[in-house]
Amino acid sequence: MCGIAGIFNNQEPVQPDQIRLMTDSMRHRGPDAVGYFADKEMAFGHRRLSIIDLSETANQPFEDASGRYVIIFNGEIYNYPEIKPQLADYPFRTHGDTEVILAGYIRWGADCLSRLRGMYTIAIWDKQDRELFIARDRLGVKPLYYFHDEKQFIFASEIRAILTIGKTNRRIDQTAIAEYFRYQSVGFPFSPVEGIRQVEAGTWMLVKDGRIQIRKYWDPTIKNYNFKFTEKKDVQNKVKELMLQSVSRRLVSDVPVGAFLSGGIDSSAVVGLMVEAGDVSPNTFTVSFDESEYDESKYANIIAKKFNTRHTQVLMKPEVMLDELTNALDAMDTPSGDGINTYVVSKAIHKEGIRVALSGVGGDELFVGYPIFGHYINLQQKDWIWKVPRAARNSLSVLLGSGEKKDRMRQFLDKSSPAIENSYPILRQLLSPAALEDLTRLNGPGSDTLAKQLISKRSVLSKLPFYSQVTAAEYLGYTQNTLLKDTDQMSMANSLEIREPFFDQDLVEFVMSVPDQFKVPQYPKSLLVESLKPLLPDEIVHRKKQGFVFPWNEWMKKELRSFCETRINHMAQRDFIQGDHLKKTWQLFLSGDTNIRWQEIWLFVVLEYWMEKNSVQA
Repeated sequence: MCGIAGIFNNQEPVQPDQIRLMTDSMRHRGPDAVGYFADKEMAFGHRRLSIIDLSETANQPFEDASGRYVIIFNGEIYNYPEIKPQLADYPFRTHGDTEVILAGYIRWGADCLSRLRGMYTIAIWDKQDRELFIARDRLGVKPLYYFHDEKQFIFASEIRAILTIGKTNRRIDQTAIAEYFRYQSVGFPFSPVEGIRQVEAGTWMLVKDGRIQIRKYWDPTIKNYNFKFTEKKDVQNKVKELMLQSVSRRLVSDVPVGAFLSGGIDSSAVVGLMVEAGDVSPNTFTVSFDESEYDESKYANIIAKKFNTRHTQVLMKPEVMLDELTNALDAMDTPSGDGINTYVVSKAIHKEGIRVALSGVGGDELFVGYPIFGHYINLQQKDWIWKVPRAARNSLSVLLGSGEKKDRMRQFLDKSSPAIENSYPILRQLLSPAALEDLTRLNGPGSDTLAKQLISKRSVLSKLPFYSQVTAAEYLGYTQNTLLKDTDQMSMANSLEIREPFFDQDLVEFVMSVPDQFKVPQYPKSLLVESLKPLLPDEIVHRKKQGFVFPWNEWMKKELRSFCETRINHMAQRDFIQGDHLKKTWQLFLSGDTNIRWQEIWLFVVLEYWMEKNSVQA
């Protein structure tokens, strides 16, 4: 796991100090080694966190044996030992995955990506043809941003690295910030800074002579798994096979591997499969709280005892959280309404000397674990409502009254159908259009980029089973833009590599193709649990779902009140904010108004902190 950066000028040579500034800003992503490469108008920088082939020979940037190609790479290719024998004529000098990628690109070009299983951002420079190849993994596990104008192309693992070059005016992208308020993060193609864009997941780019060619090589909305879905037991056996394969792949490491363990189904399944895959006593970590309604440690302890793990429990108190809060917010390369929890547990794991940890994130999206799946199915079962004339639906909408749930229903009734492209943005929103208009000046017409993306994929989405439609929308929305982004930025801030078995390409493609009748949750994530039986004990499977969250609602009114209030007051003075409305909403929250959720307030606190920290203006 690493940080990568590059500058490709159209004509002038790259100044060495520029690439050094970029890599220095990402020191946390790779404390073990730093490397540079310059070839006139092209320069690479790399920060290394050594996980596979710890030798100096494997440091990057890395040149092939002929000296024509140079690669920098962030991530892990789990199946590189399977690919390497197919490249027997290449004179390998290392034992890791980086050189396998490079040899594969030399042999197969961009088609090499179809063979890779893992998480990655890759940049390869061809000295002879003077062209730059860039690729991002299928599900967007690893981030990559870029800035492009008529003079140069700049890319990096983090926005902050690009900002060191001074090419942007450090102003917020208002379309992106509107998206942030809607969904708690900034989605493709934007970043929170004007002029900086995200590389889309599952795409590759070729940059040459100032022009950019972009190709999509994988899409989660396309159903393409060849399997005879007739017998439930056959489906379950395949899920078990692919889950075990995924976990086994992610144990490949030349340093010790640990695991996050909340005591929920997903993390417990990962830990159990680690043992089955050969890690007889894995290191596991959980966060505990004095507040019993948030504490899951007793369930984590059940799993730790069952699988004989070396378990570490981190007690999180409000005063400790306050001390860590600014560190966690400082770690945010891009603002997010979530992720603080990942920072805290990542720091705890790093302190124990662990550099790689497996996580259960992604299980809910794949195996129907969120309430959003049930809500979507309910909408499809009531699709007769949308056959009622719009005027009648509008009349019904007027009678609904006030409140967040009723506001969502009004939005549903205003749509032409309950199809996924209409429903998902409403089901996932934090601030409704009405709230966004009340609190900001950002809600311009047609500015919802997630909705536009779903609409553009309407025809392929409609061909998926209903549950898989939600999963695909999650991969395009919350999962990629919030969950994976937070996992990366918060873990890498602590020089920790997190691996997510539920984001394995082979597993995802199979489960996305499974018909709905096999996924109907008889109990939480029953397809996953039944497939793994008897791996998980009943007290884990049938416990009440809590989720890995901190008691923000209480903390923001007490221990964190002053911290939040200061940022709210500063944010209220910004031109794109309806300041009086924001301060009134804050007071309503403090008074206990249940219509005001802590998540909505927290978005403003985080954004203000991020803008101040990164000197970004409105």
